[in-house]
Amino acid sequence: MTRPARVVVVGDVITDVVAVLSGPLAAGSDTAADISLGGGGQAANTAAWIAAQGVDVTLVGAVGDDDAGRDRTAELDRAGVDCKVDRIEGIPTGTVIVLATDGERTMVSQRGANLRLSAEHVERALAAVPDAGHLHLSAYTLLDAASRGAGLRALAAARERGLTTSVDAASAAPLRRVGAAAFLGWVRDVDLLLVNADEATVLAGGLDPAAQGRALSATARRVVVKRGAAGAVWVDRTAAVCVAPARRVAVVDVTGAGDAFAAGLLTAWLAGAAPTAALNRATDLGALAVSTAGARPQP
Repeated sequence: MTRPARVVVVGDVITDVVAVLSGPLAAGSDTAADISLGGGGQAANTAAWIAAQGVDVTLVGAVGDDDAGRDRTAELDRAGVDCKVDRIEGIPTGTVIVLATDGERTMVSQRGANLRLSAEHVERALAAVPDAGHLHLSAYTLLDAASRGAGLRALAAARERGLTTSVDAASAAPLRRVGAAAFLGWVRDVDLLLVNADEATVLAGGLDPAAQGRALSATARRVVVKRGAAGAVWVDRTAAVCVAPARRVAVVDVTGAGDAFAAGLLTAWLAGAAPTAALNRATDLGALAVSTAGARPQP
């Protein structure tokens, strides 16, 4: 195992308003909840979890020129993340309302300034981190036409610089809207593709997880299918299949669990861990994330 080179994470920076509901949502009435406000966004969360593993990490994203943007950037700075974040005048920092209950969460999103992330900013940010060895892209950047150019440029620039690449497929509903063929064309030949069970079904059909991984390995060199409480499956183009069980913990809030999983997987894999060891590290961090409220590692 070696210390990984710097990881560059590209994607959303968000304010999360998380409501952990006391029971089922009472539509049209009141439901008691524990409510918190803090940093979120798939890319920002993953970067924070990577920094918590002692790995150098740079986040490339966009926030509004507002108090929320300054707060989100300051949080990441304190967490040890090197922020290459563009401030967009006249556009608010993105916000997500998260309703969490019974091991699930529903999100209501306003991506805000994240939609203004530009290819030019991505190019400048990558040029400013010559020690980078890997680029991780949150697919939210690809799934909206307004920010797609930035996501595509991030992958192309990483290849030009000889960086390894990974993509987290982000969310099943927007994947469905853009279509599997388009998305798989955008991420062709990435070194690692992460998908959850719903995303895998959108992209590869209703197969078993190993078969979904094998189908997607025609696009990505390695595929990890995240299955929540059922664990995770790793498939690569050599036809190797590795399976890791999930850790059994009391679930408080699943927000950010996939981001923690990605951070654990990347830091272990980039350090030279075998697939099974990388999956085990990923499930460890995922379990830690679901056992506390919020999307980021606790101080």
